[in-house]
Amino acid sequence: MSEQFPPSPPAQPYPTTPGWDVPEPRRRRRFPWGLAIGVIVFGALGFGALMPLPYVIESPGPTYNTIGSVQDKRLISVSGHESFTPQGQLDLTTVYVTGGPSGRVTALDLLQAFFDSSKAVYNVDDIFPKGTTQQEEQKQNAADMTSSQENATAAALTELKIPFSQSFEIAVTMPKSPAEGKLKAGDVLESIDGKPVATLAEVRDALDASKGNAITVVAKRGSSPVTVKVTPTKDSTGRYVMGVGLKYDFDFPFSVKYQLDQVGGPSAGMMFTLGVIDYLSPGDLTGGKHIAGTGTISPDGTVGPIGGIAQKMFGAKAAGAGLFLAPASNCNDVVGHVPGGLTVVKVDTLKDALAAVDTYAKGGDLSKLPACTAG
Repeated sequence: MSEQFPPSPPAQPYPTTPGWDVPEPRRRRRFPWGLAIGVIVFGALGFGALMPLPYVIESPGPTYNTIGSVQDKRLISVSGHESFTPQGQLDLTTVYVTGGPSGRVTALDLLQAFFDSSKAVYNVDDIFPKGTTQQEEQKQNAADMTSSQENATAAALTELKIPFSQSFEIAVTMPKSPAEGKLKAGDVLESIDGKPVATLAEVRDALDASKGNAITVVAKRGSSPVTVKVTPTKDSTGRYVMGVGLKYDFDFPFSVKYQLDQVGGPSAGMMFTLGVIDYLSPGDLTGGKHIAGTGTISPDGTVGPIGGIAQKMFGAKAAGAGLFLAPASNCNDVVGHVPGGLTVVKVDTLKDALAAVDTYAKGGDLSKLPACTAG
């Protein structure tokens, strides 16, 4: 919406009361060009300061305790299995994003961000694909959040050795890929070259073992089995792929629900996982202490990179956390941006995160835990 400015006041006539004379043309005052130019320049600068610019500003967002409550509802709730009420805090961290499909950034915003070490500025195209709409962004964030919650439950149950079933469903088949016309969205992978595949690692191993030769893929389409021949090709990283996007399909033995509608994206996965483990385990994982962190999670417990980690560390510090868990793959963005008084430990896996939490909970020596270094 454009800025609304008040109308200019009407020009005042010269006074014509007795004792005043209208100046003669030859005695007219010089027009104040310097003042006029100054007004025009400052007016243009002021208007320019309000014009939207192609940038995105990331700033610290709120934190949410995964073993606490949001709007009087438990952020994580378990039904159908014994659970416990833990103490302490396991905060997931967030980032406010200004600009892009859902907002705008002005020159004034950029100036303020320049003098605020907790904020970061990016070109909008570095954050959002061209043409992304606000609705598309929100839909993708919601889907990523749902996926991260399912992965978190799977990772927690895997760590606690609670059995559940999982499979891989094809989410999309890429155009002009080896699988195009052979596999479809909704197909559930069952085996590759006779070997069952239920995890991403098993799929990757089977594709790598093909060395580019044709493989036999068995999938379930509805209630019927489908057998196709696919010849994998190498992608830009040199790995063999068949050109499909995969998503996990889980069948858990009990219900784990998450109450956090106002946050999107996949980066809360690791902290969700720690929260679920704390609920399903007697005692307090945190020892009653305040811990924060970020990172995606895979069902096998692998912790992945996220965006905005510097802003998340500032948010964690402001919320009162003493320990921050950071994905090892984000270490280059951690170094040089850690707020004073916050200890950051790098983690590659869920087991690394649990070891760090346990050490902190028991008052152990955090200097012995892995720290981020620039690489």
